[in-house]
Parts: sequence; C-alpha cells; structure tokens
Amino acid sequence: MSRNMRGKLTQIEILDKAWDLVSQRGADVSIAEIAKSAGVSRQNVYLHFGTRGGLLIALVRRADQRFGIKTEFDEALKLQDPRERLKKTLDAWLEFVPKIYPVASELIRLRATDKEAAAAWEDRMADLRDWLLDLTHSLKQDNALHESWTSETAAQYLWAQSSVQIWGLLTNDCGWTEEDTATKMAATIADSILGRFSPEPN
Repeated sequence: MSRNMRGKLTQIEILDKAWDLVSQRGADVSIAEIAKSAGVSRQNVYLHFGTRGGLLIALVRRADQRFGIKTEFDEALKLQDPRERLKKTLDAWLEFVPKIYPVASELIRLRATDKEAAAAWEDRMADLRDWLLDLTHSLKQDNALHESWTSETAAQYLWAQSSVQIWGLLTNDCGWTEEDTATKMAATIADSILGRFSPEPN
C-alpha cells in the first residue's frame, strides 16, 4: 500500500472515531481524546488536519461522503417532474438529518462561543444553501414555483424550514416520530413554494 493511501485511510479512521466521540460526548472533546480513540498521536491528528477547526470541517464533510447526501441531491435534480424533484430532495435530506443530528446539534450548540465549531457548521450550510438554490432555480425554470417566490427566497425558505433545528424541536421537544416529522415538513414546504403548473408536452 502506498504512503498516500495509508495516509488517506488514517484520515478516515480519525474522522470516524471523532464522529463517534462527538456523537457520544459532545463537540468539545479534545484532540488528545480523539487521537487516543483512533490509536494515533496528537501530533498525527494535527499533521492531517492542521487545527481543531480543520478537523471539525473535515468531520462534517466526511459525513456528506459517508452518507452520500450530495449524490442523492444530484439524482433528484435529474428528475423531470418538478414535484418529484422537490420530494426526492426533501426525502434525501430528511433521511440524512437523523444520521447527523448528534454531531450537528453539538456544533449548533457551540457555535455562539466556539469559532471553530461555527466555521465547521457554516461550511456545510453554505454548500447546502447552494444545492437548494440549484433545485429552486430548476423549479423556477419549469414554472413550478408559486409566483410569490424567487429562486433565492424559495431556497432560503426551504433551507430554514427543513433545518436540523426545526427537526430537533419536533422530534425531541414535541415527541413526533421521525417519519411523521419528515412527512409533515416535506408536505408543508411543497404546499408553500409550489404553484399550480402544467408540464409542457413532450
């Protein structure tokens, strides 16, 4: 095995161990604790990620790769029917949220006092907003958005209304099941942003 391949595998092992630790104990775990869990030195962690902030950003990006959310979004964007395109995007996201919730909620909790946690969270949210804007641009082009929405405002609304925070309030504070939460969130968003449209004939 090449040195580069060994290094890549070590990075993945560190990130997966860090994910488990943050999920169990919170995002303020130390680099030393992560290194010990991964069976490497603290210096090795810094060698791969530079800083704690670099590790946190790599951690949340790793979740995207691990659970394939961008691939799901890309597949949804290919669908011809606008309602199905929106539904598949929301289904993919709302299936992804429970998988990232333990770590995501920790980054959200810490972001007011921890610049590195805030940067890691904003890194992923910036990409998510861009992906959702691609979706709403496509809906606008198909005349599927309600006339009161622009692509930009529809993407912002979609991002906010499908947020990890709202999902957490409904499932944890209100006691909704994950299935009910996903179904009602998706239906409410679709009802709010989609207008009446007639697909063009083939």
